[in-house]
Amino acid sequence: MDEQPLAGFTVAVTAARRREELTALLERRGARVVEAPAIRIVPTGDDEELLATTRACIAAAPDVVVATTGIGFRGWMEAADGWGLGERLRECLTRSELLTRGPKAKGAVRAAGLAEAWAPDSESTDEVLTKLLAEGVAGRRVAVQLHGEPLPDFCAALRAAGAEVLEVPVYRWLPAEDGRPLRRLVEQVAAGQVDCVTFTSAPAVMAMLAIADEERRRDAVLDALRGAVLAACVGPVTAAPLERLGVTTVQPQRARLGALVRTVVETLPALRTKAVRAGAHRLELRGHSVLVDGVPVPLTSRQAKLLTALVESDGKVLSRSEILRTAWPEERCDEHAVEMTVARLRTVLGPAGGIVQTVVKRGYRLAEPVGRATSQPVPVAVREM
Repeated sequence: MDEQPLAGFTVAVTAARRREELTALLERRGARVVEAPAIRIVPTGDDEELLATTRACIAAAPDVVVATTGIGFRGWMEAADGWGLGERLRECLTRSELLTRGPKAKGAVRAAGLAEAWAPDSESTDEVLTKLLAEGVAGRRVAVQLHGEPLPDFCAALRAAGAEVLEVPVYRWLPAEDGRPLRRLVEQVAAGQVDCVTFTSAPAVMAMLAIADEERRRDAVLDALRGAVLAACVGPVTAAPLERLGVTTVQPQRARLGALVRTVVETLPALRTKAVRAGAHRLELRGHSVLVDGVPVPLTSRQAKLLTALVESDGKVLSRSEILRTAWPEERCDEHAVEMTVARLRTVLGPAGGIVQTVVKRGYRLAEPVGRATSQPVPVAVREM
């Protein structure tokens, strides 16, 4: 299991860019991946607003230019080249103090033949803002390269400190062309059928919540993300919309896909794994699967919730009505569904199926571990098919 630490877990990917790469990284570690792109990135190379901002920079070089992303800065240079303004833009930016938010933005600046003046170790926009405000921006002209989303707090703070701010909109986020996967994901999150959702941009978070609003599932989705479904975000900017809504997120120290996957690997199994002994077997509940003596056994959502309820009962007998109330509170089903699910669960568990015991006229429980005596004997039907 060291080679596939996410075996048994279902992880959702909402990324637009590099979705295939993130999916492959997760699958390589054993995860079952649900792909649900939330947004798409549209370049604004023919956008009048970007053209006007570019001309304004050429007419009066900014004192400071903030490059927030590599792809965004490159997109700006490419758009300027397309309009025949590339050389003039680069020449004017040589007179500006260039701040880059991270190494990718730094690489794009250098590829354009320019040199950055400073970049924060944290790769945080907040640290860039702190530096600018500490130096003083009153009366200075600051161009902020955006990437798909506005930075209202960042720009507002600069304006409040007396700066003239030029927002450079290079890309826009739009809803995914096919919204069906995201709608299905909203249903799965609300029902607790995924173990983790990964986010690589704040617009992806907002797109998912917008669909949840449309489907009238916002409260259910947020409750799930506050509880059983782990929210893994690539960085603090991405996490901010969820954190404001009371969702605790996990984030890597550096905003990289590989680091995000490592964070999921380190966090998800520790939070969402339950290990017990039942009869002669060792069970390890991992998401919607169970490892029986180290061998993964896939379960349906209903089977996984039933087995989890039995594990968490700590050997106590659960009646059929208690299982309905505990394991499937959101489902409309009767006690016959419990009997059928138990029978199917025993089948998929194979030789270990006998660990799910029927206690006559009372309900179900997990078998006591071999070697542990029960305090009071109760009538048990070891197999009921």
